[in-house]
Amino acid sequence: MAAPSFDVVGIGNAIVDVLAKADDAFLKRQGLAKGTMALVDAARAEALYAEMGEGIEASGGSAANTIAGLASLGGSGAYVGKLRDDELGAIFAHDLKSIGVAFNTPPLTSGPPTARCLILVTPDAQRTMNTFLGACVELGPEDIDADLISAAQVTYLEGYLFDPPRAMEAFRKAAELAHKSGRKVALSLSDPFCVGRHRADFLDLVDQHVDVLFANEREICSLYQTEHFELAAEAVRGHCEIAVLTRSERGSSIVTAKAMLHVAPAAVARVVDSTGAGDLYAAGFLYGLTHGSDLETCGKLGSLCAGEVIGHFGARPETSLKTLAVSAGLI
Repeated sequence: MAAPSFDVVGIGNAIVDVLAKADDAFLKRQGLAKGTMALVDAARAEALYAEMGEGIEASGGSAANTIAGLASLGGSGAYVGKLRDDELGAIFAHDLKSIGVAFNTPPLTSGPPTARCLILVTPDAQRTMNTFLGACVELGPEDIDADLISAAQVTYLEGYLFDPPRAMEAFRKAAELAHKSGRKVALSLSDPFCVGRHRADFLDLVDQHVDVLFANEREICSLYQTEHFELAAEAVRGHCEIAVLTRSERGSSIVTAKAMLHVAPAAVARVVDSTGAGDLYAAGFLYGLTHGSDLETCGKLGSLCAGEVIGHFGARPETSLKTLAVSAGLI
């Protein structure tokens, strides 16, 4: 088997984020469920955007944020996601390529525009997301390059991408290609409502195709339909090689067939915006995993990266994660 060219290839929704501050009253007026992601159509996206306060535009998308975090650590990453050949699409592609990420998915020349996510950040740093998928819905199995998948140690799948019609087929193709090449497959559950919409498919994917599962407390409880984290953590045991379960200020739990390891959260001076916390945790963990670190160090790297991103607005690091990790003695 040839040596891998990339640490991780991420497959997900290519989205440009628009972040704005909001209070709970605004969320209530708009009928939004705090701390979750809702899919919206073009008309709803335009109406909500008109009501939002001043916004900050930044390239986002869950898996893309993870790959950006990996690059900031000094890792090698590639990305697969569908854009339109429009202004937002050009910005998204430039932002990834400028940090050394390989991104060669052909853009659409017609049809829906590049996706955008309207993110409302409340004073408690919770983020409530409203996503217009746009061009993302066009990603299908034909966009999965066998050579690219076989060239990465880990193929990382974004759970949000389950909503477009052909995404499941693309995911299964990517997972099968990765395992055929002797590589690993990782999956992020992404959102509890997304899990609820596709629970049977997620359970099958975890059972049959996933080596490393990432989920927060609400997502893993949704997957196994329980209100108790301990029961959900026990339920996932043995269904994948490693389950990485994040719990915000309670840190994270890493579950394997034989053990459960707890990792404390990184110290953060002030939580500003929780957008991207899970994405960056996955970046740190996957960097450690693909560079031979033990699971505890992988978890500490994840906590470090999540801690950096929640200290400022936006879902991608503002400080070199490699510098932070070296200073912490983790790499």
